[in-house]
Amino acid sequence: MAVKKRGTKIVATLGPASSEPELLQRMIEAGVNVVRLNFSHGSAQDHVARAQLVREAAGRAGREVAIMADLQGPKIRVGRFEHGKITLKPGAAFVLDAQRSEPGNNDAVGLDYRELPRDVKAGDTLLLNDGLIVLLVQAVRGACIHTQVKIGGELSNHKGINKLGGGLSAPALTAKDMEDIKTAMALQADYVAVSFPKSATDMELARQLCHVAGAEFGHKPGLIAKIERAEAIPELESILRASDGIMVARGDLAVEVGHAAVPALQKRMIRLAHQVDKVVITATQMMESMIHAPVPTRAEVSDVANAVLDGTDAVMLSAETAVGDYPLETVCEMVAICQAAEEAHDAEVHLDDSRKTIRRIDQAIAMGALFTAQRCGAKAMVALTDSGSTALWMSRFNMPIPIYALTPRVAAQRRMAMYRNVRPLLMDTAADRDQALADAEAHLLKRGIVQSGDIYAITCGEPMGAPGGTNMLKICRVS
Repeated sequence: MAVKKRGTKIVATLGPASSEPELLQRMIEAGVNVVRLNFSHGSAQDHVARAQLVREAAGRAGREVAIMADLQGPKIRVGRFEHGKITLKPGAAFVLDAQRSEPGNNDAVGLDYRELPRDVKAGDTLLLNDGLIVLLVQAVRGACIHTQVKIGGELSNHKGINKLGGGLSAPALTAKDMEDIKTAMALQADYVAVSFPKSATDMELARQLCHVAGAEFGHKPGLIAKIERAEAIPELESILRASDGIMVARGDLAVEVGHAAVPALQKRMIRLAHQVDKVVITATQMMESMIHAPVPTRAEVSDVANAVLDGTDAVMLSAETAVGDYPLETVCEMVAICQAAEEAHDAEVHLDDSRKTIRRIDQAIAMGALFTAQRCGAKAMVALTDSGSTALWMSRFNMPIPIYALTPRVAAQRRMAMYRNVRPLLMDTAADRDQALADAEAHLLKRGIVQSGDIYAITCGEPMGAPGGTNMLKICRVS
């Protein structure tokens, strides 16, 4: 059986360090599958221009990549300081004042999130700047939260605030997010990532907004729920079912639930995403040292490799490619780590022992293709697919056999760029089944995917071109 190429996909954040067209093209050629546009920065016009930059770079590279629009979400942050930053000392008193309009100082600062006094009480713990500063709430008087500094340090403008254990009432979708969804649909983002959802309702609202905004473009994106609130953990399965995938957003999540809890949560989220046939991205500080260093730390290598071994669909780079000194080198290092982890992994899958419940014919065909291909030594699994659903179901098992998804729809091809072990290819599908199968084999031969004597499994549906209509599996030997 042939050793597969890299199956784990790479998400790279576009920023000042990676916006030069030639560099972005080289990053895509090196292995970037999804480009993240961070809507926390820039205007609508900026995002449209960056999306065009991505499409053009991908075209020159001869690849189709997905674009993910990452919404900012609620700004739960301190305000500005008179001199840009202060230093808080342990034991000092410090006030968070929701009504303060003047710049802050060592005694007090205003809040971007003015509802915070309603969400906290005496005894609560507030974590600022990703948990580097810890404040104990002593009392809440009107708009003022009186705290004592437990762990001090430097605090600068607009640093984030988390409440230990969660409990902040800010909605997942702000007025800015709703406007940004319109921009994301205008540039036809393949995925929209929703920040800080607490329940399935948040994701359902986001989907409605995307469908309304995307109607004039005939576009419906995949929705990714960023799991970064403590309240999202008990609702994880319902959030997953209301989404197309999740992001293990380890930064804010670690601050709210504690760093020690995150590794086990990461494994649980990846496992559950596979069980309910959704995609999963592992993110935050994966190669953080490479913002300024040309090589990763050993701990970072292990972190990325473990996410791959757990079965994540994609690993994500944030500041490393957005503002780092070595964006291309970081992508190359991540590609190498993913490949090494996959090659070392025991990919034997016992499909007959799977506990998946099969409710649809197309799911049964996908499972049958996996089972048969594994046991007959197939060189490839091939899905003639309109929506990409069959390829997604195949990809939920970590198989050593590559999955080639042939689709006539560019939007489906780009969306499948996120699916682990799936190589989406564009191909017009004939209305006649036999002609479509012959065209598929010719396409595979032309690309060198199969050669004479190779066995491959192929799935399709009759009538051809009906979404969700996969109902046939054929095992072929190339003549």
